[in-house]
Amino acid sequence: MIAKLKGLIDSVGDGWTVIDVGGVGYLVFASGRTLGRLGAGDVAEVLVETHVREDHIHLYGFIDATERDWFQLLTTVQGVGAKVALALLSVLSPDDLLQAIAAADKAAITQAPGVGPKLATRILSELKDKVGDFALAGGPGGMQAADFGIGQGGVGGPIRDAASALVNLGYQRSQALGAVSRAAARLGDDAGIEALIRAGLGELASGESLGEGLSAKTGSA
Repeated sequence: MIAKLKGLIDSVGDGWTVIDVGGVGYLVFASGRTLGRLGAGDVAEVLVETHVREDHIHLYGFIDATERDWFQLLTTVQGVGAKVALALLSVLSPDDLLQAIAAADKAAITQAPGVGPKLATRILSELKDKVGDFALAGGPGGMQAADFGIGQGGVGGPIRDAASALVNLGYQRSQALGAVSRAAARLGDDAGIEALIRAGLGELASGESLGEGLSAKTGSA
């Protein structure tokens, strides 16, 4: 099985690239995120997932191990094949996927071509307890999956709704989720949405979150 290819990028198309390795051209399907890092004439290395079927062998390439791992995870969901998994990884980065699953954000998942509301619901349902291994290493604020309550039933309604309110105020989704989750940990399970919003704003206005929150504002006067 092919696990990695390193060679000359011969050509790049819509959803695919051809990698020349020692004079042999390998057709590799990839996400827009990976293809955006590859240019014809460049020498590049991609990680590869090999799918062997009765009538074909397909190679799927990834710019890093995180994207490959998400591809493998996504394809465990019933109804999510390689094409849909790559579509998801083309519109959502691994960090964005983690945040969308944490927040049960169906609208974010349905951005991908081929993903309707029903499939989005299944993806969120099946993956919410599986993504604890996907820490946001070096991600926004150094947050990890545990910061969102993932692996423990996902993010509850009040946390999700309070985070959405902060997003509507102009904060980035990752910071809103992190702030509200920290607030919920302090306030306890009985905290209501309004209390979580107030406490979340307090989190964003204190310490390191102050600088991050202000820079995350979009369209602010």
